[in-house]
Amino acid sequence: MTPAHTDAPPPDLRIVLTQSLHPHEEHDSQRAQPLIARLTQETVVINPPVVAPMGDGSKFVVLDGANRYYAFSHLAYPHILVQVAPYESGYVHLDTWRHLICNWDEDSLMSHLRQINSLEILEGQHRDSIAHLLFRDERVVALRVPVQNTHERNAALREIVRTYQQNATLQRTTLHEPEDIWRLHPDALAMVIFPQYEPNDIIAAAHHLAFLPPGISRHIIHGRALRINYPLNRLQAVDETLETKNRVLQTWMQEKLSRRQIRYYAEATYQFDE
Repeated sequence: MTPAHTDAPPPDLRIVLTQSLHPHEEHDSQRAQPLIARLTQETVVINPPVVAPMGDGSKFVVLDGANRYYAFSHLAYPHILVQVAPYESGYVHLDTWRHLICNWDEDSLMSHLRQINSLEILEGQHRDSIAHLLFRDERVVALRVPVQNTHERNAALREIVRTYQQNATLQRTTLHEPEDIWRLHPDALAMVIFPQYEPNDIIAAAHHLAFLPPGISRHIIHGRALRINYPLNRLQAVDETLETKNRVLQTWMQEKLSRRQIRYYAEATYQFDE
């Protein structure tokens, strides 16, 4: 039975080896580079990456926070603060984003897609497709590639997403009703709909370095830790063991709880300051 999402437990915050994290998707260089620059100036960790254990538990798949992981790795941080959220906990829901292709025209889009090796473009819905395009006139186009494994499938997906990411404006949405989407995004040409993934697909992508394009998988974490403002210098210290750093983290957490500085919001929210 899935636990009630109104009683999510306190977040499992840990400091782990940075090299123990394995992303399942490509980082977004347009977001990662500003993040790297910002980390050189900031003094606290605001939102930690969310990870799930892989294999024997000494490695973790990054569910959300590929750009933050990349930034910490690039800056040679030996340790990183994460929130551990196992898939089997019942508090992690895996969904997908829908991509909106904006500020482009259909002829150019289709011309670029036809240049992708082995890509089949078919009218209508096809069950074994790696994505579908839904146009404003309700026409549906299936994108299919004869693939044999996760590597080939995700490589084809990366090429498709790169096509419109480099030539159009890419927006993401969780909405499903086309009339709502077109009304909110009048400059959208088409919506890209991806198949539903399973946790094993995410773990396989990380394990085999067969990365998904950025912004397809969407992990909803019930009880997610945000705005924690944990001191970055606690992660940078090279004269402390990982065990010591985690003891300090737990003491910090207990003090936060005793001072009632941690508040849990059970309802879904919208943030307007991203």
